[in-house]
Amino acid sequence: MDTGDTAWILASSALVLLMTPGLAFFYGGMVRAKSVLNMMMMSFLAMAIVPVLWVLYGYSMAFDDDLGGGLLGGFGKVGLRGVTQDSLAGTVPEYVFIGFQVMFAIITVALISGAIADRAKFLGWAVFVVAWVSLVYFPVAHWVFAFDGDTTKGGWIANQLGALDFAGGTAVHINAGAAGLALALVLGKRVGWKRDPMRPHNLPFVLLGAGLLWFGWYGFNAGSALGANGLAGLAFVNTTVAAATAALGWLLVETIRDKKGTSLGAASGAIAGLVAITPACAAISPLGSIALGLVAGAACALAVGLKYKLGIDDSLDVVGIHLVGGIAGTLLIGFLATKGNAGVDGLLYGGNAGLLGKQAVAAGAVLAYSFVLTYLIGKLIDVTIGFRVSEEDEVSGIDLTEHLETGYDFTSTSGGARSLTGSKI
Repeated sequence: MDTGDTAWILASSALVLLMTPGLAFFYGGMVRAKSVLNMMMMSFLAMAIVPVLWVLYGYSMAFDDDLGGGLLGGFGKVGLRGVTQDSLAGTVPEYVFIGFQVMFAIITVALISGAIADRAKFLGWAVFVVAWVSLVYFPVAHWVFAFDGDTTKGGWIANQLGALDFAGGTAVHINAGAAGLALALVLGKRVGWKRDPMRPHNLPFVLLGAGLLWFGWYGFNAGSALGANGLAGLAFVNTTVAAATAALGWLLVETIRDKKGTSLGAASGAIAGLVAITPACAAISPLGSIALGLVAGAACALAVGLKYKLGIDDSLDVVGIHLVGGIAGTLLIGFLATKGNAGVDGLLYGGNAGLLGKQAVAAGAVLAYSFVLTYLIGKLIDVTIGFRVSEEDEVSGIDLTEHLETGYDFTSTSGGARSLTGSKI
């Protein structure tokens, strides 16, 4: 055990957990005032459910020895059986690794909620979280994150295919983006979509959430080095550069298209860059990260407008940012990877198309698996307990109908309201 590595991964785990409340603020600010609590509660519910499932069977499904074909881990560590204070994962205690990886599972399912803002039953979402992480995230995490020197024990993307995904461009962002697309199709459009204004109700919340996400992302990416070392330093620098240039790329698109750059665009651009650099942060150089960020920021800015043309109500642009950004970052590794960092050169550094092909297979497989399984899970929930609130409840406000609360009290206190002492306020 290395105490420096252990301290860094413990800190990184806390940083990644902070990303989910950050996401709650980011998404909460983007919805209308009447649904801000529900939007934030969807993220907090993921924080409540996923760790329990992770301990019961999720860690085993993701990281136990493979059952065959690189598709699923075994069940030898159900309930964390066999894990002790002395067992190690690399140079850190296995418990520390378990704690780090559960944070990835939490944020991944929470990301999906933005695609169905304003219209999902809270009970339906709770059932979805349980089913989705069990049937989709845990297996895909095994595919991507279960590295093993023995190719018969680890995941097929990590060990057999050999695609590069350092911190979860496929397992987290393409996975969540494809799931968001599927759920948006299952639940359908919001009442008044395209007709009524559905502007963000609190842009300071959005900027705060983006800042917390950016801060937490250092644990996400640099922590994935699983040590306090030069690899973590490279990931840290690349994460910073890509987020910054992606924000500039998004603002550039807005300025050319709309003649103005917006705060929502700056926040969304930074997140797009963070998404895209996630798989690539240890495979490319800082100069490559500048290029990746600019491409991802511009591509995601253009992609979010497609939902209106395609008629898909992806409420908070989960598809445009996480699916498109995840695909961009995963594929750009095939162009920008350097041998000194990734062990192989990408096309722009004289390499062949082999790496790009592996990246495309990994991205396509996760996208297809997640979309199909999510659609089936969503449909099953919808036809049994119901997944969407009634039109009346949606119009009146999902906060009140689903939680008996509202984010803001607009009731006037003038004209007779009394304090506890009986005097008029």
